[in-house]
Amino acid sequence: MQKIMFYCQYLTGLGHLARSVEIVRSLAPHFQVYLINGGPVMDGFDVPDEVECIRLPALWVENGAFQIPDTCRSVEMVKSSRIHLLFELFDQIQPDCFITEFFPFGHHKLLFELLPLMDHIKATAPHTKLVCSLRDVIGRATLAQEADIICHLVNTYFDHILFHSDPSFQSFAESYPRWSDLHCTITSTGFVAQSNSAYPTLADDPFLSTIDEHNPMIVVSAGGGRLGFELLEAVISASPVLERHIPHCLQLFAGPFLPELQFQRLQDKVASCPNVRLRRFTPYFLNYMEKADLSISLTGYNTIMNILSTGVRSLVVPIGYYRQDQEQLTRTRKLAKRKLVEVLNLWELGPEMLTRRILNRLERSPLPQSFSLFDLQGAEKTAIALQRLLAEPSTDAYVYSDSMSGAVSDLGYVPSS
Repeated sequence: MQKIMFYCQYLTGLGHLARSVEIVRSLAPHFQVYLINGGPVMDGFDVPDEVECIRLPALWVENGAFQIPDTCRSVEMVKSSRIHLLFELFDQIQPDCFITEFFPFGHHKLLFELLPLMDHIKATAPHTKLVCSLRDVIGRATLAQEADIICHLVNTYFDHILFHSDPSFQSFAESYPRWSDLHCTITSTGFVAQSNSAYPTLADDPFLSTIDEHNPMIVVSAGGGRLGFELLEAVISASPVLERHIPHCLQLFAGPFLPELQFQRLQDKVASCPNVRLRRFTPYFLNYMEKADLSISLTGYNTIMNILSTGVRSLVVPIGYYRQDQEQLTRTRKLAKRKLVEVLNLWELGPEMLTRRILNRLERSPLPQSFSLFDLQGAEKTAIALQRLLAEPSTDAYVYSDSMSGAVSDLGYVPSS
């Protein structure tokens, strides 16, 4: 069986990991899959048993700088150990395909380990295919300034780009205007959406036993939790006002990376609201979305896929992880234009206004069947694309793009996140 190493690094949120897990789940029946996880530990987030998950010493980003969980070591020590481990893993596994998630279209802080690794791959295993797994919207305001380095990296190292979008929603040319300068094959796979068949049933979740199915259930989520605290706090504050209009149940998922002090502050507020439940994370999130009468959330890739696949009514607040990140705003505008979501502005988060928006949205019909709107089979089609790619004859070429010369360090480029 052919082997695939899938490198996933989530620096700020949870979306990169969630999408990667869905992809490797679809790859597992066809390949021997190794998921290389470089982010912080995520309790309760299960990887399929058929996939071998290998953890690197964890790194993530806060305020633009790398963070580590181990105070006994420096960031530079962790970076050095990661590089050595990646080399050892590659040489041991000898994969037929090495996949990077989002890189080189972002995550340029990882050049310290990915650049020497890709040089090593090209020098020692030229038959190994290098593939980029890329979400629908790149969304970086600095993309134009980074375009030369991206083109150089793609044309030097990569054989294929798997673009996880439905072209009727977002084409690759929209995401990356310099697409014609790239010399590798680009495949639009459709959106990568979670499959309910891969997850436990609601009967396994004890939290649902206290929910009154006759009253509206509202699911409120903040993705990984590094952003979205204001939204969670606002919904809790609005609950007593909403209760005067309709009985309801609020299920809040704050995210595994919400700072502990903020989570405690939310717990204090929830203590006086018997109809509100607060948790950080659930492996049953898609099941909750199917059962919900309304979803209130940010507009990250995976949350939007859950909205589209379940058809749940939604109110969304587009928030980027950094000022230069326009990903959520771009996605939200497109969805709102098609009337698939309703946008909740930050100035509408007061209890009275938020209550009115919730009541108005509950009166509207759910979305139509999502599979008639967009292609949500991106994980399955990724597996098909990789089977085709790895069936092609390989070349021994290790050729730098003719359009640029010199190493990355010669480009005067300072990696951003």
